[in-house]
Amino acid sequence: MGDEDETSKFDELIKKLEEAIRKEERKLYGEKTIIEALNPKNVGELVNPDGTARITGPHGDTMEIQLKVEGDIIKDSKFTTDGRGSMVACGSVLTELVRGKSIHDAFRIEDKDILSILGGLPEEDLYSPTLAVNTLRAALKNYQTKK
Repeated sequence: MGDEDETSKFDELIKKLEEAIRKEERKLYGEKTIIEALNPKNVGELVNPDGTARITGPHGDTMEIQLKVEGDIIKDSKFTTDGRGSMVACGSVLTELVRGKSIHDAFRIEDKDILSILGGLPEEDLYSPTLAVNTLRAALKNYQTKK
């Protein structure tokens, strides 16, 4: 058997494995969660953020949120995380949710708001939206202390 045949068989095996993994992911996670995890929005850092916070959660993953505020309105927000896909999805959704909101309204965002957009998460990932919201609130408080 030639090298090309072996490569072709290996590539086919990898493709089948990827398809099986995607099928299993869809059993655990909704389509919106998968989309946000694979194509997150607002990842990165802001230049001279007005508010920032970094929190490490109970499972060892960390979320950082940065805010740019004009007047009382959040104009921009970015996040970074070293967590898995559910953390990435929560950060992406949360940073979209806060844009255009007042500081007061941003404080009112809860983990259930993220969960409703994502369509829920498996029980072992329910800490992800909580960590995201706690990090947001810490960034909002950081902003308020700088005013």
